[in-house]
Amino acid sequence: MGVIVLGYDASPGAERALESAIEIATHFGDRLVIAFGDAPPGTPTEEETAHHRALEELGERVTEGALTRARGAGVEAEVALVPKRASAALIELSERENARMIVVGTYGESPIKGAILGSTPHKLLHLSERPVLVVPGG
Repeated sequence: MGVIVLGYDASPGAERALESAIEIATHFGDRLVIAFGDAPPGTPTEEETAHHRALEELGERVTEGALTRARGAGVEAEVALVPKRASAALIELSERENARMIVVGTYGESPIKGAILGSTPHKLLHLSERPVLVVPGG
């Protein structure tokens, strides 16, 4: 049994990525790890602990439905809340789990905008040593 790591934030792109990840996990009999990076943006401050807890609670809420959908489709699934920014969290988790691939959705931004702003899919495509499936947001 392999592992698929899904970057999930309940956005329309993440919803489409969830559908693809469930389909792939079903096909290969893989376990699905639904990941949410919950590190606050910016530099650490005294407020970081409160901000981190708020992001962790958000991650718990948004991933709950995805976990239910995956399990409802017969896929062994779990949630991983990782205290890092999204791309770093997904890379670290995929290495730790020896994942078959990372699956993420897009917001539909242009490749140039993603390169300039540093979108998660763009970072993963350039930094991950695992295969990355980027699912269009539609």
